[in-house]
Amino acid sequence: MASSAALPLQQQLESQPAHLPCSLIVEYRKGQTIYDQHRRSTSLYLVVEGSVKVSRIAEDGREAIIEMYQPDEFFGESAFLNLDQCSEQATAHSNTKLMAWTTSALEEIAMQSPCVAMALSQILVRRIVSLTERLESFNMESIARRLARSLIRFSERQGTPEEHGWVRMPPLTHELLGQYVGTHREIVSVYMSQFRRQGFLQYSRKIILVHPESFRTWLGQKPVSSDGRTRKRAAKTPRVSPRAISSTP
Repeated sequence: MASSAALPLQQQLESQPAHLPCSLIVEYRKGQTIYDQHRRSTSLYLVVEGSVKVSRIAEDGREAIIEMYQPDEFFGESAFLNLDQCSEQATAHSNTKLMAWTTSALEEIAMQSPCVAMALSQILVRRIVSLTERLESFNMESIARRLARSLIRFSERQGTPEEHGWVRMPPLTHELLGQYVGTHREIVSVYMSQFRRQGFLQYSRKIILVHPESFRTWLGQKPVSSDGRTRKRAAKTPRVSPRAISSTP
């Protein structure tokens, strides 16, 4: 059974004293559906371990990925709308452990603890801002630029820093990246090969190595140092040999 200890909200809200009571942990196998258009969400979920893909299915069956959620991130907020029909679905992208709170339970918690309501509101507002930025990118930018921004975003949320500004990430299929940026797998493969030739990334079936600063320079953004400050000049992109990729465990 789950502990009765309080579980802190997402790390970006560390300044908030908001807490949620722990719930039982539910496990899902890779590829298992958590909720979909036939079994709508009635809870807000927290990823404890693993990762979750939330997407929408078009009438023609095509899938568009809304977001990939990692440990300590919430998803399933569509449950608050109580819609009779919803095209959103959540799938375990890897073997995953989740906590869940029903909307009715959250309403009671929010009534008793306004700081919980405020913290959840901040999470939702930041999510709206992020989705708005992605929508602007869809309307105004090329596929290559959307892909570059997505790789930066995934490196920030999923990556582990390496030497010389490189970031190591779990492997992401070209099909998944295509569903995230709104294009076909074959087009993603073309641009990924171009980015590799330019020295912006390296990848194999086991890992992806991304150099976010090089992508930011290519996009015309100010490079960001490890302390979060902008830098006037971007360092020359360090090259990674294929041997470094193939020898990675």
